[in-house]
Amino acid sequence: MTVKVIKGAGSGWRPFRFPPRGTPAVAAANGFGDDPAALQRAISDGFQQGMDRGYEEGLRQGQEVGRQEGFEQGRQEGIRLGRDEGRAQGRQAFEQTGAVLERMIERFQQFQKQLEAARREELLELVQKVSKQVIRCELTLHPTQLLSLAEEALAAMPGDQEDVRILLNPEECARIKELAPERAGAWRLVPDERLALGECRVVTAHAEADIGCQQRLDACMDALASHLKAAD
Repeated sequence: MTVKVIKGAGSGWRPFRFPPRGTPAVAAANGFGDDPAALQRAISDGFQQGMDRGYEEGLRQGQEVGRQEGFEQGRQEGIRLGRDEGRAQGRQAFEQTGAVLERMIERFQQFQKQLEAARREELLELVQKVSKQVIRCELTLHPTQLLSLAEEALAAMPGDQEDVRILLNPEECARIKELAPERAGAWRLVPDERLALGECRVVTAHAEADIGCQQRLDACMDALASHLKAAD
């Protein structure tokens, strides 16, 4: 007969089994023919010992199985947590490295822009210096070219060409009169100390035009600078 506990079945409870009852044949076979109560006690004691040993063995096996299952579950959970943590750390390291790389790229781009700007300025400065030297050399050899520029300006200026004056640097004015006196005599050349070499102004009764080399060179340099900036 088995007694099933239906309430309070905690870890400290277990099913109770009544020990078997001894029979006269069993009593005689075990030397308890004259004392059935002693036989019953011996049977009960043996039964109880068997129950205790069985319980202890079952408890031991259950603990071992539980330990193994708990270890396996813990191992699987540890693997999962370690994998998730590793992914999170890897993602964080990647993002940090990516941020550093982005800052390096930005700095490199800024440096490249600054380098290109400096290179452009150096190129413009070099072109301007070379151009000035070429213009100065050309005017030294052929100063009368300023008169050709004056004639072109007069043709485009509005109003009547009355009281025309051509203002020049005193040095260039003297050289033109010296190298081309006939052509210089056709114009009213006026030396002006305020004008640098290569500069020239055409003045009429109604208008005035600057045909100097500097303003032409500045216009060319502005156009070149815009072209280089657009190309970059």
